[in-house]
Amino acid sequence: MPDTDVLDDSPDLAARVSGDTSLATALRSLIRRPPVSCPRGTPVRQVLAVMDAQRIGSMVVVDDAQAPVGVFTLHDVLSRVAVPQIDQARPIDEVMTPAPAALRCDQLAQDAALLMAAKGFGHVVVVEQGRLCGVLSERDLFALQRIGVVSLSRSLMQAPDVATLKRLGGDIHRLADQMLAQGASVEQLTQMIATLNDLLTRRVIDLRLATTGPLPDFTWLSFGSEGRHEQTLRTDQDNGIVFDPPAGGSADGVRKTLLPVARQINEDLAACGFELCPGNIMASNPECCLSVDEWRARFAQWIEQGTPDHLLKASIFFDFRALWGDPAPAEALRDFVMEKVPKNPRFRRQMASNALRAEPPLGFIQDFALSGTGDRAHTIDLKLNGTTPFVDGARILALTCGVRETNTLARLRGAAARQAIRPDEAATWGDAYAFVLLQRMRTHQAQQRAGRKPDNRVDPDDLNGLDRRILKEAFRQTKKLQAKLKLDYQLIL
Repeated sequence: MPDTDVLDDSPDLAARVSGDTSLATALRSLIRRPPVSCPRGTPVRQVLAVMDAQRIGSMVVVDDAQAPVGVFTLHDVLSRVAVPQIDQARPIDEVMTPAPAALRCDQLAQDAALLMAAKGFGHVVVVEQGRLCGVLSERDLFALQRIGVVSLSRSLMQAPDVATLKRLGGDIHRLADQMLAQGASVEQLTQMIATLNDLLTRRVIDLRLATTGPLPDFTWLSFGSEGRHEQTLRTDQDNGIVFDPPAGGSADGVRKTLLPVARQINEDLAACGFELCPGNIMASNPECCLSVDEWRARFAQWIEQGTPDHLLKASIFFDFRALWGDPAPAEALRDFVMEKVPKNPRFRRQMASNALRAEPPLGFIQDFALSGTGDRAHTIDLKLNGTTPFVDGARILALTCGVRETNTLARLRGAAARQAIRPDEAATWGDAYAFVLLQRMRTHQAQQRAGRKPDNRVDPDDLNGLDRRILKEAFRQTKKLQAKLKLDYQLIL
């Protein structure tokens, strides 16, 4: 029987692609016991006795309204009580960590895992309408029990040298393997990879700056998939620098100082597994190390002139975010782009036309349209013809209707919230994009296990029947997204 079933609106497809796993579990359901807390002013001695009797690793300090105002952990016992040998009759307020980060009980295990990874926390306070309702540890996030995400994030933040970071970069890949095996959704997985890669990059920058003299203030930018929080197991560098020249200084002078350091940072990142960008989109390139005014002038030129080269650059550089340093200059650039693009319909039409050139790999009879050469002849490109059309389409929608997010799924949801597309379109196209990206990551994983350098090509015959059918349906959804762009911008190609 031909493998051409249409799977539109299939609940099984939505569940499979969205990844309804334990990472999508509400924190409320992970709380196993009532929280143990104490009021302000409780003597340290009493807190320690309760922690010992209850066999707990943390105590939450609450106010009269039961809102958390501090947290006291075993780490605090060592560093703030035992080592300094303080009088245990003193109030807990003096040794607790104030203003603890808290999540709502309706947020997800994914949110807690990301917070733990980003901050190196071992515990997360959970609240309901501002009142303490529980405390979760890494062990409570049962989907992540074997991953050790907190220990990995702490190791990244405290790594003493690049050699250690190189080893930890391999641990990030192993973590991703575990999450894939556990059925994590693409959004959960890519956000976790991006969070940990961010920590690694920041530590590389900090280590390198510790070896230099004083430098002008700058902000490290990420572009492309890194800027969208959509990195997979195979990634190269797309980064840059933005700075404000000091009073009386020049952009050329700041650039001359920063470029040698940027080159060292790029090489350190390459040693950690982030390949040097073949197109030289890196902070060590003078064209990517610019002042705020220079970036504005560059972006304005691309928007106003719209040559093919400008459109290509816009598709990479407009997916930017601040990764290290003061985020204010990056936000100023975001304001500039969000103001200029909606006012230039010609540029948006050019970007839409450019996005339509990456067609989904489907033939006239809805079978796969194969490409490639040599031993990759019977394959399809899951990036160029798979994820890229969704990324490009979501970018145009976001820039048109004022969505500031760079992540593709967030852009689709934002476009729906602003009524640029229907909610069902956003959900369906998001699921389709996520499934293709999932196949890319599975392909990379299989290629690495086989000792091959990961690429984005897959032989459809290597997929099981259900995956082939869902992949075809995902490509059909690509056609629907592109059909909307054709209609909105009156394009005939």
